[in-house]
Amino acid sequence: MKKLASYQYLLRKENISIFIIWLVCISGLIGIWLGHGKWFLPKTIFNQLLGVVLLIWNFPLKNGWKSLAIWTSVYLIGIAAEIIGVNTGILFGNYSYGNNLGPKIVGVPPLIGFNWIVLTFLTATIAKRFIRYKWAAIICGALLMVGLDFFIEPIAPIFDFWSWNEGFAPLKNFVHWFLVSLLMQVIVVKDLPEKNYSLPIHHFTSQVLFFIFFYAIYQF
Repeated sequence: MKKLASYQYLLRKENISIFIIWLVCISGLIGIWLGHGKWFLPKTIFNQLLGVVLLIWNFPLKNGWKSLAIWTSVYLIGIAAEIIGVNTGILFGNYSYGNNLGPKIVGVPPLIGFNWIVLTFLTATIAKRFIRYKWAAIICGALLMVGLDFFIEPIAPIFDFWSWNEGFAPLKNFVHWFLVSLLMQVIVVKDLPEKNYSLPIHHFTSQVLFFIFFYAIYQF
């Protein structure tokens, strides 16, 4: 019976999802590091969509249509911010998207909206797990998003995700990233899982380690 219980535990969808997340992360990290970026990087779109699918599989909509409206609003806010940013330079600075995040509409890959959803869910869930007070958790979640972006920005042009006209991300990028992230954290705070799950921590940590690894390689 103990062996059966252990086998069932290992097959729980959360554990399967954690395994997939780390498999993809480590495979991509090693593959790009060994010089196979031309094969791995164009498949970023599938990696991002896989992350969305795994979250939907593990965390069905908590409150039905209300939850759908909440997460759709996060997608739309993210896309709107990116469209304004790319086409005016007002929000984040002067930048443009490359080819490895998929097709673009009005200069913005629709995929990037899903990235906002995933990052908001992961950081909000992690912050809620470790911080008791609502507003402290909201602020912490937004800071986690900006912290990850700090390591992504120097790598993004190298991976042909996006590039800056100035050659680097300006300060206002991080300031406005924080403000947009904060708005999203406020919107989703009441629609997060009540139980503590391991998947968000593993998913977010895999992204942090991936970009810190290449940040260290290319910056030093």
